[in-house]
Amino acid sequence: MSRTEAPPLPEPLRVPVADSHTHLDMQDGTVEEGLARAAAVNVTTVVQVGCDVKGSRWAAKTAAAHPNVHAAVALHPNEAPRIVHGDPEGWSRQGAREAGGSAALHDALAEIDALAALDHVRGVGETGLDYFRTGPEGMAAQEESFRAHIEIAKRHGKALVIHDREAHADVLRVLAEAGAPERTVFHCYSGDAEMARVCARAGYFMSFAGNVTFKNAQPLRDALAVAPVELVLVETDAPFLTPAPFRGRPNAPYLIPVTLRAMAAVKGLEEDVLAAAIADNTARAFDY
Repeated sequence: MSRTEAPPLPEPLRVPVADSHTHLDMQDGTVEEGLARAAAVNVTTVVQVGCDVKGSRWAAKTAAAHPNVHAAVALHPNEAPRIVHGDPEGWSRQGAREAGGSAALHDALAEIDALAALDHVRGVGETGLDYFRTGPEGMAAQEESFRAHIEIAKRHGKALVIHDREAHADVLRVLAEAGAPERTVFHCYSGDAEMARVCARAGYFMSFAGNVTFKNAQPLRDALAVAPVELVLVETDAPFLTPAPFRGRPNAPYLIPVTLRAMAAVKGLEEDVLAAAIADNTARAFDY
């Protein structure tokens, strides 16, 4: 089987659910084709997430054109160092571009702020911290951007969508210091069971992606096991993180049933029960 071949459609869910985090602009085919495949398996709503100004504009435009698409807009954590320092190689150069870069970051955040005011934009994200690709020189720009996004989300009453990669303690610290918005979603939850308990006490939603099905992901399954069902979401993060047994092949919203069924097994819940809870949770998280 070709690694580039799309997986087959799974058996449809009996209860409609939402994909809480996807990137339709990075997937093959048209938006309409992607939404039709998703609807065929009862994935009836998607949250389209922007990662930079261009992608956020696209997300807002796409949500405006499709009632079953909701947008989230932001500068991805790795965008802030790129904007401030000019390029990935420039992250460690604190040269003359820094002042101009900070102004450029301010301008980009102003555009995200304007997009966040739109009614069909239901979230601000994905924002947060990513220490996997950014070294110490980029961390200040990431935190500045993260704090700005928190304020944008609160100002417009929108959900905050968190990208947290190898930065758990600092993400939780910034949220506590800045004051998290009323609705905060940890996209592609990557913490352990103890962090899940911390998130639960704070009322943060935890969205699980296809990597919860991977053989080496027992810590994620342990976290899912202790996460309160009323705070659990499901997502694809497509085209990334395709669930087993299709890992490495293209992901898309129509594969949500594969991940949801694995999650139901971990939670010891009937598929329909978990699907109904997730549908309600996603609507609450994104206020649609």
